Amino acid sequence: MTLIDPLSLDTDSLTDLIRNRVYGEPSARPLEDWRYGALTPQRRAALQRFFPDNPVPAAVLVPLIFREQGLQVLLTERARHLTHHAGQVSFPGGRCEPSDADPSAAALREAEEEIGLSPHQVEVIGYLPDHLIISGYRVTPVVGLIRPPLTLTLDQREVTSAFEVPLQFVLDPRNHVPRQREFQGEHMELIDLPYGEHNIWGATAGMLLTFRRLLLGEDR
Repeated sequence: MTLIDPLSLDTDSLTDLIRNRVYGEPSARPLEDWRYGALTPQRRAALQRFFPDNPVPAAVLVPLIFREQGLQVLLTERARHLTHHAGQVSFPGGRCEPSDADPSAAALREAEEEIGLSPHQVEVIGYLPDHLIISGYRVTPVVGLIRPPLTLTLDQREVTSAFEVPLQFVLDPRNHVPRQREFQGEHMELIDLPYGEHNIWGATAGMLLTFRRLLLGEDR
């Protein structure tokens, strides 16, 4: 696959690239691929104890909004009283329910419940590889395109705010800040994406960086 620098593309070309590079169906990669990615065997052995053997299926919507200045990524700040990931920046989403036909249905339902985004306004174009997170979920990121006008109604029980980040900001490696973190005695270097008063980190940052690698042609 030819490597393309997405930072060099205009909005129409970048949109075409996204359509071509995201997966048409939810990831069917073997367990070891999405659980550990490109970690060395030594790192896999050290981190294996943190990941659940039977993760709960979940889905998030990766909303890309067309704006005059280019594509924007819509993110939320989770309410601070929640049990999991309180106060963190995240995509709208949650666990898959039996009534959900597939991960995209779950992501759209959760986005409507959390931020009042109508499913009819979202064009689902594909999926990123699944992400396993330490809280026990296997998350399928669903990529969707949105054209304004856009009116959101936040469920304050789950979300305190919603904001947009330029996709070009996410794609620019100069905005990727390495951070050393410790979890249950294990030291690891992760990448944060500080943007204004918000710090995008953890699983959300990981999904965005996976998105970037996919657009660069590194995940195919």
